Amino acid sequence: MNDNDLKKIGGKRPGAGRKSGSGPYMEPTTVIRVPISQKATVSDLLAAYAKKQRISHLKENLDSVEAFDLPALTPVSVSIPLYQSKVPAGFPSPADDHVEKRLDPNAYLIDQADSTFFVTIQGESMIEAGLMPGDKAVVDKSKLPVVGDIVLAMIDGEFTIKTLAKQKDGNPKLLPANSSGKYTPIIIQVPMQFEIWGVVISSFRRFR
Repeated sequence: MNDNDLKKIGGKRPGAGRKSGSGPYMEPTTVIRVPISQKATVSDLLAAYAKKQRISHLKENLDSVEAFDLPALTPVSVSIPLYQSKVPAGFPSPADDHVEKRLDPNAYLIDQADSTFFVTIQGESMIEAGLMPGDKAVVDKSKLPVVGDIVLAMIDGEFTIKTLAKQKDGNPKLLPANSSGKYTPIIIQVPMQFEIWGVVISSFRRFR
């Protein structure tokens, strides 16, 4: 065995190990010794610091939602003509023989009023799913979320709307719908606090 063979044995391989700054504290760490009596206190302090770092890192990929609203307790039924004309733009003929049926917007947007609420979209992470800043997303908390659904999720106390997906190990991840590269998938892992509050079933916006 020559010197070159010896150099190939042992030692750190290039690229091996955890990427610097990817641990729970999002930065390089070092080993310290602490008094046994203070171990619990130091652990709690570090846990709080790790959570703060995670939230700071998450906010780079989160479009937090705002203005949680509930539907009216007694929504008024509104019946509006729904025309058969399938034109890209313009106003369909008002002739009676073009009316397909009458549509109630409340019934169309909402499945179950008692389990539904509205949130206002912020940011542009879901624009390719048709959710633009200022849109009202209709969230139904009674729906069972499945992979591919757009969901309202809470991560470490921060709300966001993303598409639900799964990692290779079966744990969830949240995907943006914006190909600009500004937003990256959010990988859910321990010790993140993660909860899905509801499934986005529709949305609407006002132009004037």
